[in-house]
Amino acid sequence: MDRRQDVEGSGSVHLQIDELGNGGPTIFEPQSSTETRDSSNANPVSPSETQTQVRAPEQKLTLFALRLAVLEKAATGLGKLAFIWATVVLLGGFAITLGKTDFWVITIILLIEGTRIFSRSHELEWQHQATWSIADVGINSFRLIRSSSHCIIKTIKAIFKPIDLVRKQSQRGREVNQSTHLASRKNWDQKKMPTRTWVASDVPLFPYAQRVFSAKHVSRLMDWLQVASALTCTGLSLMRLIRHNYGEIAKGDTDKRNRRSALNIFYALALAEALLFLLEKAYWKWNVIYYKVLDEVNKECELGASGMVSIKRFFYDSYSRCVNGSIFDGLKMDMVSFAIDLLDSNSLDEQLIGVRILHKFSMNQRFSDDTLQKIGITFPVIERLVEMLNWKDPQEEEIRKSAAEILTKLAGKKQNSLRVAGIPGAMESISSLLQNQRTHSIANEISEKRIVHDHENYSFSTFNHLGLLILKKLARDHDNCGKIGNARGLLPKIIDFTHAEERLLKDETATQSQILTVRRSLQVLKMLARTTGTNGEQLRREISEVVFTISNIRDILRYGEKHPMLQQLGIEILTSLAMEEDATARIGSTGGVIKELFNIFFKTEMPENQNHVRIAAGEALAMLALECKINCHRLLKLKVIEKLIEALEVPLLRINAARILTNLCAYVGADCFMKLKGVTAAAPTVSSHLTSKNM
Repeated sequence: MDRRQDVEGSGSVHLQIDELGNGGPTIFEPQSSTETRDSSNANPVSPSETQTQVRAPEQKLTLFALRLAVLEKAATGLGKLAFIWATVVLLGGFAITLGKTDFWVITIILLIEGTRIFSRSHELEWQHQATWSIADVGINSFRLIRSSSHCIIKTIKAIFKPIDLVRKQSQRGREVNQSTHLASRKNWDQKKMPTRTWVASDVPLFPYAQRVFSAKHVSRLMDWLQVASALTCTGLSLMRLIRHNYGEIAKGDTDKRNRRSALNIFYALALAEALLFLLEKAYWKWNVIYYKVLDEVNKECELGASGMVSIKRFFYDSYSRCVNGSIFDGLKMDMVSFAIDLLDSNSLDEQLIGVRILHKFSMNQRFSDDTLQKIGITFPVIERLVEMLNWKDPQEEEIRKSAAEILTKLAGKKQNSLRVAGIPGAMESISSLLQNQRTHSIANEISEKRIVHDHENYSFSTFNHLGLLILKKLARDHDNCGKIGNARGLLPKIIDFTHAEERLLKDETATQSQILTVRRSLQVLKMLARTTGTNGEQLRREISEVVFTISNIRDILRYGEKHPMLQQLGIEILTSLAMEEDATARIGSTGGVIKELFNIFFKTEMPENQNHVRIAAGEALAMLALECKINCHRLLKLKVIEKLIEALEVPLLRINAARILTNLCAYVGADCFMKLKGVTAAAPTVSSHLTSKNM
């Protein structure tokens, strides 16, 4: 590194070449310690956005749950009071003196109210379990009548389904051949591994009738029982209060003198309790079916069609908290915390619901900052998301992709990127996203066994892009760059993605996905190569020691005329690697690299908007010639002295041409000095430009 510390001042010949033209920031000028952020990754926040607080959409649901809980607890309180009044006062004190009609009416009311209370206490539990895969559980239960005939038909089919299945399998078994056997093995490999526990919504309570006694149907049945019991209680109470025929009381009969008042109080309590419950149900149905509060919240949260399951699950959880605890407990819930809790579940469905919510909120401009802040300060959540990157089962593809996209947003903030990189095994998990299809397909042809996640529909390219994007954002911090370099096998994977064949670079119909993969891998490699300090030295040494690094960049320089951005990235990587002596010699010894750099540097027909590529090529050549006698000899063998002298007349090339000539004069040695005698002819050109600058 000592030979690179003073780029301008070393050597026996020194020209004031900095004043020969107006160039932009180069490698020879002071560099920032951190990589410049891309405009696409910047997140500017206007003052108005920071000052304005947006009300979360789910607050409508928590407020709705609180109001329902108030009605529910009021109805339950009246029901308990009516039950106590009936058992202690009426059936206890007036059991003998009650008329036959009142005795049985009270008994029926108590029985149906007991049924309602029992079904109510368990309804939320069944609704909670039924929200895994059903979109209308517990919400539109009044619509069950329309589909009752279909349910009966399905039930009959379900009963006879095992018999038909056995019959079909016996017929099919006689027709199986070798080819179908292999196909079935292939399909078996792609199936998800069997789980060891039941999902509550899938539990068959009774054999041959699992479709009837499923969680959604049980919750609907309980809902109907509550409504039916409340209507019955209302009818019986009204009937007795209207008729008011509790029997005659004889004069002097002190045992019956308070019976009429006691019965009026009981029927009034039962009627009030039933009406409150029906009011709660009406308020529920009005907000859900007509006002469509759940749909409204789902629309505001922008969760999409699949978000209704998440919204309903969140609502039931909030309502359950308000009912089972304080009515204010549900107000403490929010969608982000709810989703974070679901990530820790062992259920794939719960994990999918949680990661979908976090993904949608992280990508939403209104909710992104708050969501990423909550995720960033919760270390177990980051650890869980990083762990999900290793999930390679095809059925877990959406969870893995969503977790990767959340981490790309999370790594965009420096503090969060340090937390992500600080998780043990984080780099190995990110490395699992980088699966090169080119090498993977070759391995599949050799191997007879297929890996579970290796199938044609698995989006390898998407995970490659996400993995490279996460690394790109993590590499903004130099400490993270050191961790990337130390991760086993990660650096060769990144370099492998820089491979671009001639067909890909010259084909105008090449997919943007393939070009994007090459570009992102080059960007990551560039950031790693520009790392400062001890980590930077080690990274540059390791990058240059990988066999395909320089040869891949050479192919991009040779065939990437239609992709100047890729060429510039490759050239900047070479310039950074040239800061190490061993890398400088290795670049020069790779056939064609210096020649391709000169071809780009002297290319006159290049459009003006691509001049930055020519400037970058000149900087790379100057750096390769700096204090490297071997490379200086290689430059002389290409017989480019006259072209370099002519380049001094071109303002765009003047600075770097002068730098290259300066290094050649300083390091070629006396034995080759005669080859540079033509450089003296350039002295008047340099003097004239210096004079014009000083004037």
